[in-house]
Amino acid sequence: MSNTIPPPPSISSAPPGAWRPAMAVARRLAAPVERFLHIEAASGILLVAVAAVALIWANSPWAGSYAALWHADLGGQLGPWSFTRPLHFWINDGLMALFFFVVGLEIRREIARGELSELRRAALPVAAAVGGMMVPALIFLAFNHGRPSLAGWGVPMATDIAFAVGVLVLLGPRVPPALRILLLALAVIDDLGAILVIAIFYTSELWVPGVAVAGAGLAGILVLQRIGVRSPWAYVPPAVVAWAGTYTFGVHPTLAGVAVGLLTPVRVWFGPLAFADQAETATAQVRAARSDDEVLPALDAIAAAGREAVAPVDRLIHALHGWVAFIIMPVFALANAGVPLGGASLDGDAGRVFWGVALGLAVGKPVGVLLLAWALRASGLGALPTGVGWGATSVVGVVAGIGFTMALFIAGLAFATQPELLETAKLAILCGSAAAALLGYALGRVMLPAHLPAGAARTASEAERSTEA
Repeated sequence: MSNTIPPPPSISSAPPGAWRPAMAVARRLAAPVERFLHIEAASGILLVAVAAVALIWANSPWAGSYAALWHADLGGQLGPWSFTRPLHFWINDGLMALFFFVVGLEIRREIARGELSELRRAALPVAAAVGGMMVPALIFLAFNHGRPSLAGWGVPMATDIAFAVGVLVLLGPRVPPALRILLLALAVIDDLGAILVIAIFYTSELWVPGVAVAGAGLAGILVLQRIGVRSPWAYVPPAVVAWAGTYTFGVHPTLAGVAVGLLTPVRVWFGPLAFADQAETATAQVRAARSDDEVLPALDAIAAAGREAVAPVDRLIHALHGWVAFIIMPVFALANAGVPLGGASLDGDAGRVFWGVALGLAVGKPVGVLLLAWALRASGLGALPTGVGWGATSVVGVVAGIGFTMALFIAGLAFATQPELLETAKLAILCGSAAAALLGYALGRVMLPAHLPAGAARTASEAERSTEA
């Protein structure tokens, strides 16, 4: 039996059992899709296109099928226990928890070693988020003071992270990483504020033991970390427990996704150099192997070293980015952008609701964000991200006016017994968010440079830190 190692297969070769003509056809069909997915703004383009489809579908002669799809029950039963919810719930409260998990991962990484690692820079998104919640609420109160429609004051407060990020993605390489992190931090804090508003002002019943359930899930994650468990799949059960706890408590369960993301380790174990050494040793073992049984342990060693070559937070962001950008966010848009427009009115209190919500989002958000960010920076307590000026910050302020999912959710709670005001609030959310998206994109084209120099943000950050030191 010869021990000669066969040459590695070439890129053009076919794996065993494959039919070359079929492979050629599949590659031709996949090529345009692959080219599209490599475009910087591809996920943003897809998001906008899917949202347009949903809006047209919900206002077409087939609107009934749109509503029926998302209200279809989905769940399971195990003995006396059952959990069945509409498909819309599984997308907004289940699937989007994964999106918020990735958001939490990015915030965690930035807190550890990025733009949010400095207290003055971390304070600014908090202040901007508070301003972005206060001013829209005040605008709504100005239009609806003393009227039954006042209950909707919380509707224009929240930023929709998915759509806001989608607009920045459309701007492509114009957007520096620090600006995207500023938006993510602001939007997460904004959403946490909206969740608190829902829990305090729009929730009649809270199941307090749910806090203990969520805490047990998060504690389970910390215990697994302490005993050295490295497989990401081992953390899924306690993460599900944390999700269930926040849901049963009565707040939006996607909050659990952010919490789990913030608990993810940011320190590397092996590192690139240790991985290279391990890979060389394992490769030598593979070359000396006489059977597959001798090859497999070496391959396992390479896989383990590869998994630990970067920090868990970086590895998970890399693994989940495509799923979030090209599946989760478009599905979310399809399920939420289909707002029926026929039942809205602009008369009486309905008109006041419309202008309070629409102007609160399109005008109140950027004014609030910029006002408190400026005040904090002027006081010396906060600082803008490195390489980000007020022009770029104004883009974030305008884009933060896209308030969709959470705004629709609060509207449903505020106007549950007033269907005419609810439909008008939905129309106002759609108009205000669309105005913010279009203005944010146009402002970004003007305020942001066409090409961001590679590594410019990091170089500037390092230079500033060394100067401050």
